[in-house]
Amino acid sequence: MMVRTACLVFLLTVLAVPSALAAPTDDSFIAGYAAAVLERELSLTAPSLRVHNGVITLAASDLAAADRARVVTQLERIRGVTRVVVLEPGVQPPAPAASAAPEPPRVLAEWQTGVFPGGVLFKPLVADPRWPHFAAAWQRYLNDRQFSDIAAVSFGESFAFYRDRIAGAWWEVGLQAGVFSVFDIDAESFDLVNADYLVGIPLTLRYEDFTAMVRVFHQSSHLGDEFLLRTRTNRINLSYESIDLKLSYEFGDVLRTYVGGGYLFDQTPSSLDPLSAQYGIELRSPWPSRDSRWRPIAAVDVQHREENGWSADVSARAGIEIDGVLLTRKLQILLEYFTGHSPNGQFYKDKVQYFGLGTHFHF
Repeated sequence: MMVRTACLVFLLTVLAVPSALAAPTDDSFIAGYAAAVLERELSLTAPSLRVHNGVITLAASDLAAADRARVVTQLERIRGVTRVVVLEPGVQPPAPAASAAPEPPRVLAEWQTGVFPGGVLFKPLVADPRWPHFAAAWQRYLNDRQFSDIAAVSFGESFAFYRDRIAGAWWEVGLQAGVFSVFDIDAESFDLVNADYLVGIPLTLRYEDFTAMVRVFHQSSHLGDEFLLRTRTNRINLSYESIDLKLSYEFGDVLRTYVGGGYLFDQTPSSLDPLSAQYGIELRSPWPSRDSRWRPIAAVDVQHREENGWSADVSARAGIEIDGVLLTRKLQILLEYFTGHSPNGQFYKDKVQYFGLGTHFHF
């Protein structure tokens, strides 16, 4: 039942893509989006809110006792917004200049500080098979002795508990949690094959376009009962703690590279070799323009583990990313390809190769 629901959600999302792509980033869209952000994130209503050529104006009286800097920061993050003007009592909105070029959007919005500030400093890794987020995908395994069609479903996210400034940089501490499940679609009862559970505490530092994240996390794996009964597979109680470091650098809004490494401890089986390495690249097309809600994206993630003789596990994904889905979320529709050792629990020794299609949600 769970797999059928996930597949239905996936199908409805794919069918909704043409209408989502057709929605222009015009003033009416920005106005509706801004009103929703004010109500959802700040519990504010602003009858005076107006948008013209990407410039948002609203009366100071509508902000009540709200943090004005936070309001401006939230609104400036909306794609297509060029400026936010808060009008004092008696001040008229600025007259638009017909020939004046709009101000360019800010590349990096001012981050919020304090408890539960919203957003995260370290952006999600698009092609990492074990990055916590909400997703549903169909995967077709090639020349595999055990599986053919797989439904991969994940639930999770990254949250910031606290953020502040240090000199010219930002730092935050947060939480990552996720469940990664795979189901055998070809089995009579859509067997749950494996579920990996991950929870971690990341500490992140960001300076301009450079971001570093140190994370301590736990992961454990569990096989599905129907799969165990049907296949008589010998269960391995795979579980470990790990510490890893990831370094990321963004070249504008188009290119991102990252590199990192990890170390396992308190692992079961105890014979697991502890070292790993990871690196990758992500590309977001500059076309359409920055004001568009959607754009093509592509990413490649490569991981090496000492346990598997440092061979490469390669994950590649490409498709489109749409901003402003369900208010503040990003939706990605991605083709995917993987070759290497399985990322699924106790199957880490098995070589697999698959391609697939998935939907991915990010806050």
